[in-house]
Amino acid sequence: MEQRIDSPANKKVKLAASLHNRKHRDKEGLFIAEGIRLVEMAAASDWNIRYGFYTPELLNQARGKELCATLTNRGVSLYELPAAVYQKASATDTPQGILVVVEQKKSRLEELAAGENPIYVVLDGVQDPGNAGTIIRTADAVGADGVILLKGSVDVFGDKTVRSTMGSLFHLPVCTEATTAELQEFLISQNVTLYATALDASAKPHFVQDFRQGCAIVFGNEGNGVSAELLQTAVKTYIPMYGEAESLNVGVSAAVVLYEAVRQRKF
Repeated sequence: MEQRIDSPANKKVKLAASLHNRKHRDKEGLFIAEGIRLVEMAAASDWNIRYGFYTPELLNQARGKELCATLTNRGVSLYELPAAVYQKASATDTPQGILVVVEQKKSRLEELAAGENPIYVVLDGVQDPGNAGTIIRTADAVGADGVILLKGSVDVFGDKTVRSTMGSLFHLPVCTEATTAELQEFLISQNVTLYATALDASAKPHFVQDFRQGCAIVFGNEGNGVSAELLQTAVKTYIPMYGEAESLNVGVSAAVVLYEAVRQRKF
């Protein structure tokens, strides 16, 4: 923790700053986790942390001081930065004074746990980082066996998505860039039923579906919903609404459906 960087032109600072751009994240295979809670989650996980930055003010907090000690004990190189230099690497308006550069970990479909009656959460073209992060967080809360993001979905390692997961990104397998064909082949191999939220005449309410067996539940794009290709092979379900609202936010929809699955499985 005695290392200090004073120049915004430092290579490590420039690399961290570049990771706010998806092109550079993809090229380097790295991303930023920022903020005390998020870094605590990263430090407690088995994800590989390359290095971290903190501001001197962080050490005035017992929690911040303890976090730096935890990272140092893990063998993570930490660098103290003046606030102005730290801001160059930060992506938040009101930074908490600590961030880490983390290696991306992308699970493959065949690596997902093939336990008894698994439950997977699938994102099909979900574009909003907040929605995607919220769904990953909810999937973690319900004990899902993995999250699968199909091609065309938001970058799970983007700054806003990572923050929205509130650390759940570090808790469960996340597959990215899967194709529809790969998903369908995987579900068949595991004898898992695909459910899709859809406003369709043949759809049935979510609370009459049987989520107790192995299932994957797909949530679609905010504007267009689940793709027609997936709907052809999915059991269609919907959430009944009794007021004047035309639809629910996809993050809210995911929570409603997933907790119905929890109710059936646990209660």
